[in-house]
Formats: sequence, structure tokens, C-alpha cells
Amino acid sequence: MDEIRKPLLEVRNLKKYFDKSRGLFKRDKRILTAVDGINLHIYRGETFGLVGESGCGKSTTGRTIVKLYKPTGGEILFDGVDLATIPEKDMLPYRRKIQMIFQDPYASLNSRMTVTDIIAEGIDTHNIFKDHEDPAAATQEKIYELLESVGLKREHASRYPHEFSGGQRQRIGIARALAVDPDLIICDEPISALDVSIQAQVVNMLQDFQKKFDLTYLFIAHDLSMVKYISDRIGVMYIGKMMEIATSDELYEKPLHPYTKALLSSIPVPDPNNPNKGNRIVLEGDVPSPINPKEGCRFASRCRYAGVTMAKEDYPGSFSNALIGKISIKTIFNPESKEIIVLENEVITEIAATLIDELDFKEVSVGKDDCFTKTPELVEVRKEHFVACHYTKEINSDIL
Repeated sequence: MDEIRKPLLEVRNLKKYFDKSRGLFKRDKRILTAVDGINLHIYRGETFGLVGESGCGKSTTGRTIVKLYKPTGGEILFDGVDLATIPEKDMLPYRRKIQMIFQDPYASLNSRMTVTDIIAEGIDTHNIFKDHEDPAAATQEKIYELLESVGLKREHASRYPHEFSGGQRQRIGIARALAVDPDLIICDEPISALDVSIQAQVVNMLQDFQKKFDLTYLFIAHDLSMVKYISDRIGVMYIGKMMEIATSDELYEKPLHPYTKALLSSIPVPDPNNPNKGNRIVLEGDVPSPINPKEGCRFASRCRYAGVTMAKEDYPGSFSNALIGKISIKTIFNPESKEIIVLENEVITEIAATLIDELDFKEVSVGKDDCFTKTPELVEVRKEHFVACHYTKEINSDIL
């Protein structure tokens, strides 16, 4: 019988909302749903990649897990302990176990502190060498070892951050994270601000440390090719929701969610003879606002599978009644006056439906009820392959 693996980190229904309400007494309620009920788990020793376009909530997820942001709701189970319920004053032991490498190597280091002070801060805070006969000497030797392990020199310990390049600063950030011997490291786009030649060095270094210290990574990034290279499993986010989770090879070879397919089709392939050349899926429409989102699938307004055409001939004498309450997936104009009858992704009212019928529209493109009114659950459709879509089997009938 296979040994049952227990996750080191398990996130259940995690939410992080920001109140952007305006007006006197904040009567105009505007709630930004940065992270809205996501679920994921990461096994000890593996790398979980988290991808998605800008503003989808990747970095907010990482910061909420480490409790730099207080979660609005949900559970953050680290080694069986729910961090979401632990008061801030009791978080210190867990902060040693969970460290973070930040995206911006320029802003994440204190410019007034030397490299020694930056790395030693965590060591001193957690009293790592308190039982050593000479804590100061042990701390300094640990700093030297860390600097050499990330490709820097001992003499760099007395310098300030402004004396280093971007790649060197990120190495200092990695050394700082490793200084307290963590179990989990949240890598928040650690290579996005670096030159391409430096990115590979940093990623290879992270992999070496993972093997050496049995580390677990949550690797957040934009670079889809790099995520595939470093990750064991990958989660795809879109406007605060998790769309799909699968192993790295499975996700890239057989993506099941329409958004994942579009995202992966954008990866440039340096092969003029590639059979998929020119088959990029171009998404139409604007990205919906995460402020006060509507019910339904977040991707529905841009999904080519979420619409259906209603033909007038199928509803003799009752076309207008059939249209009332439906979501128009395109802006409908009055062909005579050029005025807008219904805006894209808005509900067709009784007045609008009557006018459409009177103007003798032959057909109208509307959204499927499930896609625009029900939020799809993230369900397992294949072993270790989870998808949040109402029509996964219909869309992928050739492979499911």
C-alpha cells in the first residue's frame, strides 16, 4: 500500500478582502476580493508553482499565507496547525518555519543596514545561537557560510545594499530566508526583476538548496516556462479564484480549463516548424473588476464556451420573454439609431428584450445560466488534477 503523504501546508477556502468603500460613512460599499475562497495543498519537499496574469491575487495569496496580511476568512493549516486562528503575539515560532523571498530586491532590503545586520536580524530574533558559548561569533560564521552558499564573498558582509547589483541583492534576500532554517519558503516572483542570464542561476540555486535542506517552496511567477521547469505541481489563478491545479507535466500537456489553455498558448515556442504555431488563443473583452464581483464563474465574460446563441425562430411568439433575465455577452446596438440597447455582460431587461424583438433581431448571443449565476467548485476530474469549470467534460470530451 502506498504511503499516504500529508501536506506540509494546506489552504482551505482562503479569503483576503480589502475595503475600498467611498463616500460619507463609506456608504458606497466597494470590496476588493483579492483572494476569494481558494484551496491548495503543498507536500513537504515539493515545489508548488502559482501562475496567473497580473492582479489575479498570486502575491496576495503568498502574503496572506505568511500572515503579512490578515486573512479575511478560511484556514491556513501548517503542519496541522491553523495559523489563521493564532494571535499575532504567538506567531513567532511559525515565522521561523515560514520565510519569504520578495519580488523586489531593491525595496525588500533595508538600505540603512549592512548585509551582516540584515541576515543576523532573523537569527537574533529567534535566538538561534542562544545556547552557544559565543553567540556573536557563531552568528557571524553562519552569515559567512550563507553568503558563500549563495555565491557571494565574506567581505560582502560589511557592505550596504546599494553597493550590490539586483542579482546580488536577491541572493542576499535568499540568504536571509535560509538563515533561520525554515521548512517552507514563499518565493514571490523572485526572478521577475532580474536579467534573464541571472534568472537561471537563481532558480538553479533554489533547487540546490531544496535538495540540501529538504525545503518546500510556493513559487509565484509570471514566467510560465520557468514555472514548468522548477515546479512539481502548478495552480492557475484568475481574479482571486483558483481555476486549475495539476502536476507540471499534466497541466502543460493536457490543460482542461479554458483559461489555462489560453494562458499556455501564449508561451512563445522558438521552433518555426512547431505544429501549434499560429494557434494562440486570444481572449476577447476586458478583465472584470475584482471589486464587488458578480456571481458566477470569474472567467465567464471572456470564455468562448460560456455563450450560446438564441435564435428567434426557436421561440415563435415568445422571443422577448425568453430573453428577459439573460446575460448579453456582447453589446447590442439599435441598428437604426446606433444607440446601445444592452451593454456587454449586462442583464437583458424586459424593455430591452421587447425592443430587440421589435427590431427583428434574428439571433442574440447570451451567456449560459450556470456560467453567469453559479460559482464552479474546484473538483478533481483526474488523479491530482482539479478544475473549476461547469463544462469541463463537455469541453474536453476528446481526452476525458
